[in-house]
Amino acid sequence: MNTRKTLLSAAIVSCIAFSAHAQQAAPTATDLDTVTVTGIRGSMEKSLDTKREANARVEVVTAEDVGKLPAHNVADTLQRLPGVNISSSSADEGGFDEADRVSLRGTSPSLTQTLINGHTVGSADWFVLSQGNNVGRSVSYSLLPSELVSSVEVNKSSQAKLQDGGTTGTVNIITRKPLEFSKQFTAEGSIGMVRSDQAKSNDPQYSALFNYKNEENTFGVMVQGFSQKRELRREAQEIPGGFFKIGAGDPVALTNPDLIGVNVPGLLGSTLFEQTRERKGGLVSLQFKPTDTLTLGLNGFSSKLEANNYNRNFMMFGNSFAKSQAPNPGYVVKDGVLTNATYAGVPGTNYAVYDMIYRESTAKSSYVTFDADWQISDSLTAKFQAGSTKGTGETPRQYIAEVTVGSGGGASWATHGSGSPIDWNVGGDLSPNGVTSFGTWGNQQVTAEDKEKWATLDFNQYFNDGGVLSSIDFGLRFADHKREALSPEGATPGDIWSALKNGATSNYPNGFAGDIGGTFPRNIWYFTPGALKDAVTNNSTWLAGNDGPDGRHNYGAEWRVKERNFAGYVQANFRGDWWSGNLGLRYVNIKQDIDTYNAVSNAADADVSSLFGMWERMAFQNKRNRVLPSANIKFDLDDNLVLRVAASQTQTLPDYSALGASSYGSDLNRTGGGGNPNLKPTLSTNLDANLEWYFMPRGLLSVGAYHMDLKDYIAFDVVSRQLYSELTNQLETYQISTPINADGKVTGVEVAYEQPIGEYFGVNANYTYANGTTAHTWSDGSHNLLGTSKNTYNVGAYFENERFGARVSYTHRSSFLISLSGTNPYYQDDFGTLSASLSFKATDWLSISLDGLNLNNPTYKYYQTAAIPTSFYSNGRQYYLNFRFKY
Repeated sequence: MNTRKTLLSAAIVSCIAFSAHAQQAAPTATDLDTVTVTGIRGSMEKSLDTKREANARVEVVTAEDVGKLPAHNVADTLQRLPGVNISSSSADEGGFDEADRVSLRGTSPSLTQTLINGHTVGSADWFVLSQGNNVGRSVSYSLLPSELVSSVEVNKSSQAKLQDGGTTGTVNIITRKPLEFSKQFTAEGSIGMVRSDQAKSNDPQYSALFNYKNEENTFGVMVQGFSQKRELRREAQEIPGGFFKIGAGDPVALTNPDLIGVNVPGLLGSTLFEQTRERKGGLVSLQFKPTDTLTLGLNGFSSKLEANNYNRNFMMFGNSFAKSQAPNPGYVVKDGVLTNATYAGVPGTNYAVYDMIYRESTAKSSYVTFDADWQISDSLTAKFQAGSTKGTGETPRQYIAEVTVGSGGGASWATHGSGSPIDWNVGGDLSPNGVTSFGTWGNQQVTAEDKEKWATLDFNQYFNDGGVLSSIDFGLRFADHKREALSPEGATPGDIWSALKNGATSNYPNGFAGDIGGTFPRNIWYFTPGALKDAVTNNSTWLAGNDGPDGRHNYGAEWRVKERNFAGYVQANFRGDWWSGNLGLRYVNIKQDIDTYNAVSNAADADVSSLFGMWERMAFQNKRNRVLPSANIKFDLDDNLVLRVAASQTQTLPDYSALGASSYGSDLNRTGGGGNPNLKPTLSTNLDANLEWYFMPRGLLSVGAYHMDLKDYIAFDVVSRQLYSELTNQLETYQISTPINADGKVTGVEVAYEQPIGEYFGVNANYTYANGTTAHTWSDGSHNLLGTSKNTYNVGAYFENERFGARVSYTHRSSFLISLSGTNPYYQDDFGTLSASLSFKATDWLSISLDGLNLNNPTYKYYQTAAIPTSFYSNGRQYYLNFRFKY
């Protein structure tokens, strides 16, 4: 018996049965729950009014003025809504000071779809691993400045008319339109500065908007532009790849058999990351109404993020000695971890390895759309949209130095559980004069391209006969999408060290990682970016246009996924005296073509080869067809009490890299990842209910529950594969994490509360509980879902009168599983962020605002188990001062 189908069918049949006995009602209201930004008190009242009339579970944040969201960043704003979580990274780049990904209801960001004006947006990332190896379907919000946003809709329950792709929901970012402005001429702009206290940097922020429409309101043009620069510095302790287990075949097992199976740190790092992010771009929108019944629109958007970065990681090299050398007597093993150990110096053994990696990185996103909105008759409307979008993430150059130091100096460490940094030290000569070996890799072009062309045609037939059926929505959508990773050229290194060893150096900043705590090396030198770049550039041979055996075409880093998506839907909308709702079906037909490479050792099996090795081409094709039902119904139980019930099936296709990525690995710890072209889409059967009590004007207490039954959820397993090593220049065995299908489920509760206090004050709070499990068993014995925080809550308060405004909010998220670090599951620990904003309306045309983010200066902590930490990150606080002008 198919329980999933039975439950869903029962829910939908109950909606149909109820409709058959219902009466006619007032016109259906818009399906939005709006939190307006300009005028906090008025916006909250409007929010509750629209929430009461909504038929589906939708949340909205609206910005009536340019840049005036409740937080500086779109993703940071959305995290204040119930059921919304944020994260600051998409791969293994660790925690940053600004949210970059959005997820819903205790799931991973890949299961949440992000759209702009109802269409897909091509997205790519600045971080090199996100460009090739960890490529999800989530969108990077770092390319989308808040100045462009008119409103953001968060659809928690599905409707047939919504674009498929979001298993847990859809975020739709809506931009402004020229004919929506109230005045014939509108000019708005802002001049500001951002202060990053840890980077000790003050950087400019500019934006401007001009809108014109004629007196007849038949033609309008809007132009927006932005230029924003920000310096950031992250100070950290990292344990790349986590801990490893000493095996029975390792040399130390012969002398110390009690260490067999004990976890030991492979690398312990003191890590400094610095980056300059400069975002520039704009939006152009035109609208034309040739007749009263036809509106045409043309929109173009472009955003480019320059994100050059320099990462330095000075590491104790446990991989080089812990398997062969016994620690001094007195070492401590606790809970399967070598918690305290000291290693005497052995001549010729390198106890530290130091990576200095400077990357030139960019990310771009753009789209062009054409829209037509036609009122065919009094009861029939049609909307057409066609467009194309492209996202590009590129690392054209990487300048890398890896040196070993601390020869014969010995090492020691002491762990203190997952909540505190590891105390560690390395002896010997750690200066540039103590370098015993030099290596480099990765001076290779890496490019990710994400493209889509689409067309949609939507109709609405309205019935004004007083019957239960108020309208029918129906339409079609076609999309052609391509995502690929490319690495066609790179540099063959020469004698770089002779030029670099006397190059300019600098030191880690004073007080480095003071907010993290712990005792580990902090007074560390590094080669300046200029010295590193010059030495690598001047002593390497760049090989371009050579796809043969003596070229630098890294086929093993390339893959491509093509998808053609056809969808059709029909949705019936109903209304009665004290109820309203909708019922619909969406048919989805998807064809996937996947091209990738597999490393081989026999030349006879190879289709292509280069200096990186030999590969055979692999091609796969998947075809998916599915009908996705949905139903939403709302009951007005009395004047102040509303009940909503929803049921649906939704699906999300696997991440692009999960389907296509060739296997890749780290030469230091011989671990990596790869794709699985046979993955199935994740299908979720969803049930949702919410009860809302409007106990006073601008007051609300709501309680909701939801359940998602996830079939073919994506988890990860570990397999052994042969990969080409740039260190040994031959095939080696790596432990590779690969995605697999495994069922899962999430059950949760959402509680929201809003209440004004007197005329000028108010408070708001919400709490989300999510209990997620999967049938997959991770190597630590757990059954966690990726991205599931069991507890999330937000509390806030505000003050507002005619001139002054103030808002403070605190957000907390409990720990959650991120993915695998090497072959081990790793988690982000509980964290909370405090933010505040002040605003002053100086005149009708000038307002001043001051926003503070991360005011509690959180340390982001990651761990493998309760006894094994993974990393600790400190980013400092950020302050945004803005002067906004209106005409």
